[in-house]
Order: sequence, then structure tokens, then C-alpha cells
Amino acid sequence: MFHVKLPGSDAMARGADEKLVSRRIKLPTRVIERPLRQVTRRLLMALFVLFLTVLIVWADREGYHDNANANGTVDFLDCVYYATVTLSTTGYGDIVPYSDSARLMNVLLITPLRVLFLIILVGTILEVLTERTREEWRLNRWRKNLRDHTVVIGFGTKGRSALQTLLATGLHKEQVVIVDPSAEVIDTANADGFTGVVGDATRSEVLLRAEVQRARQIVIATQRDDTAVLVTLTARQLNRNAKIVAAVREEENAPLLKQSGADAVITSASAAGRLLGLSVLSPSASTVMEDLIHQGTGLDLIERPISKAEAGRPVRETADLVVSVLRGHRLLAYDDPQASPLQLTDRLIAIVRAAPPTSPQVRLGPAD
Repeated sequence: MFHVKLPGSDAMARGADEKLVSRRIKLPTRVIERPLRQVTRRLLMALFVLFLTVLIVWADREGYHDNANANGTVDFLDCVYYATVTLSTTGYGDIVPYSDSARLMNVLLITPLRVLFLIILVGTILEVLTERTREEWRLNRWRKNLRDHTVVIGFGTKGRSALQTLLATGLHKEQVVIVDPSAEVIDTANADGFTGVVGDATRSEVLLRAEVQRARQIVIATQRDDTAVLVTLTARQLNRNAKIVAAVREEENAPLLKQSGADAVITSASAAGRLLGLSVLSPSASTVMEDLIHQGTGLDLIERPISKAEAGRPVRETADLVVSVLRGHRLLAYDDPQASPLQLTDRLIAIVRAAPPTSPQVRLGPAD
């Protein structure tokens, strides 16, 4: 659980809050070298430049004079010292090149190495600042362009399966935000190309990071039923119009989820049990049911609006195999006398052959 102050305090605190929030929002990253590896590589380069400079000075140590020693000789430690203060542009002046060869080496070799050493150090700082600026710019652009997206709360087995179904219907990864309390889980989601928010979804500030107030649909797939209730209450408070679908383990908790604001509640334990029972009675029927809920292959269960040509006609005269008619908030069976004739505002729940994601069909999802 992360405690982040909401806007409303003084400007300094608000700026600090925005920085903390940005660290908890993880946008999908390109495959780049890890920061620790970058620093290690640059450190090795700097040490190599330092070692090369020491060798150059040591090779011509007779051309250097140490003012700190009575005899003016330069040993290996003096060479390391001189190389260090020279590359860092400190230059105390106690060790100086006095021969022509030593001065020529300083001009032709040590000076370029000094410039290279500074480039390595300054480049590391600039890269860090540039990466931070780029990340802030990406985050601001993401916030600005994010509209009518899908928020998936909980990226476990249920959340992943729900998201796979949505992606099979044509949903783009850029329109998905995943919320989970585990940073490791969000890292996995990032690797798959999804934007993630680390935090406890029962807290409104965490959902605000996911821009839930502008989301079109919210999938709640938490591990605990009580958590699902709290998340549903918070999400509905922030967004009155989004379609909220939640999963619970126990069927007795389903009414509580609906009272909290969920539009649809799926009881995972009961659904799995019913599918097991159906498999006992008819393995073939369970195979068909599994095919129906697995979007993109075989048969698909879709929701679509009726066409103008279908308006006023009986349900059985439609091109698809209609199982239900959605009329307003009522769900009518295909053989219900009130289902026919079809009205122009009706929506059909039908079984069709699976089509590519680019198909103009409207899959199960929020109303258009």
C-alpha cells in the first residue's frame, strides 16, 4: 500500500507527490540495457582510460618532476596520482612534465584522454537526466491521450484470461492499464507491453493513477472477495458510467458486488463447478462451452446491434444463431414471444464462426 498525498497542498508538496506517483506508474519500456549494466560499463571505460594514462606517464616518468620530493623522482604511485588529478582537471601542480617528450605526450595523448574521461562522466549524468525527462514526457503524453481505456485490477490467472479474451476481440495493448500491488507482477505486465500501476486498488489515489475516472470498462479480478467489493465501491465512486465486471470466489458474495456497483459478477468457483458437472454429463457439450468462451477460435459468442434489414423481422430470420435479445435492460430468450419482431434498438447475443480481430463485428463488451 502506498501513501501518496493528493493535490491540494502547497506547490512543493504537490511537486513531490507528482514525482512519487510517476514512479508508481510503469509504462511499457523498450528493450534497453539495464541501468546497473550501463553504469558498470561506463565505470570500466573510465578505469581503462585512467589505467592507460598511468601507463603513458609511467613509460616517460623520467620526464616528470615531483616538487614534493627532494630528488624530484616519480614512482608508480606518483604516476597514478598524476593521472588521477590530470584526468579530473584538478591539477595541483606538484608533479609537472618538464621534458619535451613528456610535454608532447601530454598534448597528443593525455589531453585527448582527459576529454574522453570527462565525456564518459558527463555522458552518464546527461543520460540519466535525458532518460528521466523522456520518461516524464512519455507519462504526460500517456495521461493526455488515454481515453475510454480498459483497467484490469489484478493480473493473476483470472485477470490474464480476461485480458486475453479482450485482446482477441481487437482491444489494443495501448488501451489497457493494469493495477496490481506487486511490483514484480507489473514488471511482467510491462514486459508484455502493458502499462501498469503499482498499488492497492482499494485506494482512490491508486485508481486515479490508472485514470479510472476516464475508463470505459473495468475488470476486477482480485484474489479476495472483500477486496473486490472495496475496489468496486471505489471505482464506481470515481466513474459512474464505466462498465464494471467483477469476479468473486463465493456465489453468496455476488449480490454484494452488484449492490456495490458492478454491472456483471462472475462466480469463478461456481462457474468452474458447473463446467465440471457438464463435462461429466456430456464431454462434447463442455468442449463446445469451452470453445464459446475462448474468443478467436472455433465458435464465438458475440453481442452485436441488429441491422436495419433485420428490424421488424422474427429472431429466427437473422443470419446468425441468436440465443438472446437484449432490449433495454431486459434479456429475452430467443424463443420468448416478446423477442419478435426485432426492434432497431435491440442487441443480439449470437453464436458465430470466429472471425479475425479486424472484423467489423462487435464482440461482447460495453454498449456502443
